[in-house]
Amino acid sequence: MAQLARRYGTGPASLTDIAEQEDLPRAYLEQLVISLRDADLVQSTRGAHGGYELTRPPEQVVMGEVLRALEGPIAPMICVTDDPSHMTCERSGYCTVNFMWVRVRDAIAGALDSMTLADLVPSMARLGPAALPALGTRILPNANPLNLAD
Repeated sequence: MAQLARRYGTGPASLTDIAEQEDLPRAYLEQLVISLRDADLVQSTRGAHGGYELTRPPEQVVMGEVLRALEGPIAPMICVTDDPSHMTCERSGYCTVNFMWVRVRDAIAGALDSMTLADLVPSMARLGPAALPALGTRILPNANPLNLAD
């Protein structure tokens, strides 16, 4: 998703390119994009210049939404899932540590729901088509591809 955010507005990105840049198997990415497409976070374009792109600007894609699409409800323990349709533990009403797990879940969900893809990929680090060849074939995670001062 960060790769798609970096390329937002430049057209679809192929899974092959993303796999090479992130050093991930293409087959793994193929599995991920199914969930992301079902959650309406990405859209695909077929053809020679096809691939995947975000359905909305990175500023509008909340990280909690991405994680829930890929992993399901946020739940450090099964008894405190943030999805009301999931079964809760029969001990939840009197469990002595349930409140702790609820606070952990809420803290994690709050952090994820307060961040967007744009927070992970600042606008100055977004790549236009002209910038990609100049950066080489691989962009390392947490790297500063434009050599911006920290």
